[in-house]
Amino acid sequence: MRRGIVVSILLVLVLAGGVVADEATTNWQALILEDFDDPDSRWIVRGGKYLAVEDGERNYEFPFDYQIVSDVWPEAMGRPDSDTPGVLGVQASFTRRGYNYLEFIPVEAEDGPDGEPIPRGISIPGRPATIDLWAWGANYNYYLEVQVRDHRGVVHTFKIDDMGYGGWRNLEARIPNYIPRAVRFVPQRRVLELVKIVLWTRPDEAVDGFHFYLDQIKVLTDVFESSFDGEGLADPDFVQQTWDAEQRQ
Repeated sequence: MRRGIVVSILLVLVLAGGVVADEATTNWQALILEDFDDPDSRWIVRGGKYLAVEDGERNYEFPFDYQIVSDVWPEAMGRPDSDTPGVLGVQASFTRRGYNYLEFIPVEAEDGPDGEPIPRGISIPGRPATIDLWAWGANYNYYLEVQVRDHRGVVHTFKIDDMGYGGWRNLEARIPNYIPRAVRFVPQRRVLELVKIVLWTRPDEAVDGFHFYLDQIKVLTDVFESSFDGEGLADPDFVQQTWDAEQRQ
């Protein structure tokens, strides 16, 4: 009898240890979401209502413009493994001080059927913990934010860092824990999407003309997934093919 109790206790401990080990297993990877080296990758830049945009009647010393600037990269990052390295650059000014902004948005097309851009959220694999990017600053008292969309369609905004420095710098921010990456149902993982990067000015800082450059947006993410009997039945491709319905991401 006593031997049976001991065996039962050992079995429970082994099973419990397996559960803890499975939950603690991780596979951390640094994944690049955007490097601006692909000519087919489209981004647009939009600004607040005080953005200085030339309209044929008004001229500005720093009129709003943006483009992919070729053959440029942060030296500290090293030359990208690409034949077409580039960064996203913008020239801008605002007609008055305040909390002005520039939005850097990935899109499928700059002009949709209604004449408006078609947004393209960038999927973030796994369960991301941090996001970082290379940003070129001109020592203005500005700051950067990022917006991500969760599986429910809710958009979350959080700060990356301040821009009070000159030249290239790698900025990193922890993705807040309140943003859901998983649920208890199978499949547990829920994908986040990068919606936009936002540059903000502050009311006490000059806005009469500046340049800004952005490069290599990446995440540190846990891509580990527990295996189980029948996991293929939860695969989005299988569900789509079998039930002709989209798997929730």
